[in-house]
Formats: sequence, C-alpha cells, structure tokens
Amino acid sequence: NSGSELPNLIESAAAACAAATSQWEIVVVNNGGALPQLPKKIPVQIVQAEKNLGYGRAVNLGAADYSGEWLLVVNPDVQLQPDTVQKLLAAAAENPQAGVYGPRIYTPGGDIYPSARNFPRLLSGIGHGVLAPIWPGNPFTKKYQNLLTTAENTPVDWLSGACLLIRMSAFRECGGFDSRYFMFFEYTQLGEDMKAHGWQSLYVPAAAVCHEQGKSWKERPLPMIAAHHESAYLYLQGIYNKPGQAPLRWLLRCGLQIRKKILTRFHSAG
Repeated sequence: NSGSELPNLIESAAAACAAATSQWEIVVVNNGGALPQLPKKIPVQIVQAEKNLGYGRAVNLGAADYSGEWLLVVNPDVQLQPDTVQKLLAAAAENPQAGVYGPRIYTPGGDIYPSARNFPRLLSGIGHGVLAPIWPGNPFTKKYQNLLTTAENTPVDWLSGACLLIRMSAFRECGGFDSRYFMFFEYTQLGEDMKAHGWQSLYVPAAAVCHEQGKSWKERPLPMIAAHHESAYLYLQGIYNKPGQAPLRWLLRCGLQIRKKILTRFHSAG
C-alpha cells in the first residue's frame, strides 16, 4: 500500500542500475497490498506473497531464486540518485571484506538520517529507549545512532535496511534476513550475522538516497509500535541469552512492555 512511492522508486532504481551495469532486474514483492500502476517502460517482476510476510521474509522470498552477485534491497519510499548504485559498487570493489554496503540517507528536508549505527547494548539501549521520545539529543541516543558526517567509507556495526547493497555470497552464508522478525531489527540482526561470519558492514557516504521514513505505516502506527517492541525483545534476548541472564531478560521484557503501553496511549490520544 505504498501508493505513488513505488513507481517513483522503480524509475529512480532503474536509472541508477542502468548507469552502473548492463545486467540488472527489478523485483517487487507484494505483501498483500494494492499495487499502483507501474511504469510500463521498465520491466518488473512481481512476486505475490501469500500474506503480509513482513520486511525480511519478503526480501528473502524475492531473492530466493536469484543467481546474481549483488542484491539491492530498497524500501518503496526511497529515491535513489542516478549514481547511487555506481558508487556502492565502486566501494564494494575497493572493500571486498564487506558483505553489506549502505549509502548516506537524507530526509526529504535534507537532514542526514542516522543510518549507520552501533549495536544496541544494555546501557546505550536502555538510555536510548527511555530518553529518545522526550530528549532526542541525549548522549545515549547519540552513541547508539552514531551519526556519521565523514566522507570516508567507514565500517560500522549495522546499516539501515532502507537501502542496502548486499553481496549475495555473504547473504547466503547468513541465511538471509532472520525470518523471526516481522519488521524492525532484522537489519540490526543482519549486521550481527555478517559480523559472526567474518563480514563487515560498510557505510558509503558518497552514495546517497532520500528516504521518506515509514510513510506507509505512519498513518496506522499502533501495530508498528507493537512490532517494534516485539522485535526489540527478540533481538535482545538473543544477545543476552545465557542461562544466568534470565532475570535480565525478564527485566528487559517488562521494560519494553511498559514503554510500548506508554507510546500506545500517547499515539491513541493524539
């Protein structure tokens, strides 16, 4: 249900891919919503999901029969620049140790979105989770979001899933996106899995895209608030998975439930 965003993405992706390589294809995975009229001049393969699979599982479905070397994963509310793919591929050629590459992401207002982040751990994660809704510039959020203004290619813990160039050999090693996540944190988990298999995640600021930031779900935020907190706990229980950390997992679960209820009431009232 992304409306006019999807045709706009397809046009910008086709132009960016054509500028970088003579061999490319566009696959759209339809998670059960209504598809708008797509550009007739651009060949697009449509994969119909049996239901709304969520983000990562839908990407896995779209890439299931793909035999190419590179997978470009893009949200429908993203606009690529004409040289985005070219610059990502150039960075990949210079940095073969990485399995996933992410561009600099701008908001429609021209601000840099913190798309290259540190892994959320206990102190930074709790501080960010508690303070970010009321104090976005708190030091815990700054440490977690790791806003990079550098012009250099930089290894980071994980990259936003809004736009990723993924090396297919590394993607297969990791088993694709973790299918347990419906939405949110699947790209954080991909960063963990890449690291576990010896691959880097590389931030490529010379490549750039514009991202509308969740336009398809902002009109109905309550299900996504629930999904975000469930995915957060799924991720954290995997990080703190030792038997002796059971009390910590319980506290994290309780804290996330409380935070979810607060945000749900806030959005319901507003």
